[in-house]
Amino acid sequence: MPSATLGHDSRPNHAHSGAATNSVHRRQRTRSGHKPGDSEGGGDGNTDTDSEKGEGNGSATTTATATTTTTTTSMSGHERPVVNGVHHEPHPEAEAAPPAARSVRFAPLRVPLRRRKQTLAVLIHSTCLMMSIPLFFFCCAIPLAWPLIIPYVLLVLFSNPATDGRLRWRSTWFRSLPLWTWFAEYFPARLHKTHDLPPTSRYIFCYHPHGIISHGAWIAFATEALHFAQKFPGITNSLLTLESNFNIPFYREYLLMAGMGSVSRESIVNHLSRGGPDGHGAGRAVTIVVGGARESLQANPGTMRLVLHGRSGFIKVAMATGADLVPVLGFGEVDLYHQLQGDAHPLLHQFQMHVLKVWKFTLPFMRGRGIFNYDYGLMPYRHPLNIVVGRPIPVRKAASATLDPAEVDRLHEQYCAELRRLWDENKDKYAKDRTEELQILP
Repeated sequence: MPSATLGHDSRPNHAHSGAATNSVHRRQRTRSGHKPGDSEGGGDGNTDTDSEKGEGNGSATTTATATTTTTTTSMSGHERPVVNGVHHEPHPEAEAAPPAARSVRFAPLRVPLRRRKQTLAVLIHSTCLMMSIPLFFFCCAIPLAWPLIIPYVLLVLFSNPATDGRLRWRSTWFRSLPLWTWFAEYFPARLHKTHDLPPTSRYIFCYHPHGIISHGAWIAFATEALHFAQKFPGITNSLLTLESNFNIPFYREYLLMAGMGSVSRESIVNHLSRGGPDGHGAGRAVTIVVGGARESLQANPGTMRLVLHGRSGFIKVAMATGADLVPVLGFGEVDLYHQLQGDAHPLLHQFQMHVLKVWKFTLPFMRGRGIFNYDYGLMPYRHPLNIVVGRPIPVRKAASATLDPAEVDRLHEQYCAELRRLWDENKDKYAKDRTEELQILP
């Protein structure tokens, strides 16, 4: 037998062995239905003979009777298996590198329509401020629009709807748009009520933490997406923000239609002393993000760092108006973005603090997700938001303009204790992935 002859001679004659091997190949192919001139890999019929010369005669005889598997490298750098000379393409998912090895993870093209609507809602809200300024200058560049633009500029300069507390621009239609329901479903966001609030009192809702942009405060208190009016009937709530935001053309109306106002002391007093069934503020409420811009620099996923020590302005306003204090914790607010931390970048932190001191706002260097990718952009990540409204703290209205410092300190301590209680009761439900406990910072 040819195999016995090849195995007997340790130094076979290459010409003789090659001819013998070709004879074996022809017999094997004839049995399997191949003609002597056919090639499995689409070659010229001599591929097997060439491989025999390179591999040795004994192995060549074995290769002719067994299934051969090799690999070739595609232009994309991926290996493709070759079985019996036939190229087999890998599954398309195998072509993609694992997320840890890729710089950008792109979103799939085939996404349910409801998720597209959710992304659209968040995109509109996230870019409204940036788009309003160029839109205003575009209108200024059109002479036909000047008869409308000039009176509008005068209205912005000489009216004060953000501080008078009358809520003339507040629109129930705007606050109830389906757009805000899509916005809430994006995360998703939920509003949790723990105690009833009588509509005969005034309230200051204190939202924590600030996060980067305070999306939780917006969706819970500036819209009806989470059904605030149904859960707290008879209470008209206004979310407050920096007064400078009301100097931005077109963006100003966007905020006013949501019922928002300025966070200045004058504005808070006006909001809590006007309107309501009695005309003197009964059932009125405001929401303040107490930590402010300084707290936004502490926003880090898995944490709950509140800038509250030494901040007693909201206590004093509550005493001046007789408004009860309502602590609110937004679980998940700090998980919506990533930002560069000041501890690791001291020069950056100094710059941010300088901007905060001069301009009263700061610039968190943050990163979210994009419209078509999951790693870079200005949109928040999809992370659950659970806004928990705590137990109200009764506050007696001060008899005079001079406030008792001891009473201010007592209310501040009571408020911090209630905030810790609210955290302890809900952290295992809504902050399971936390990396640290609640911290109250100066």
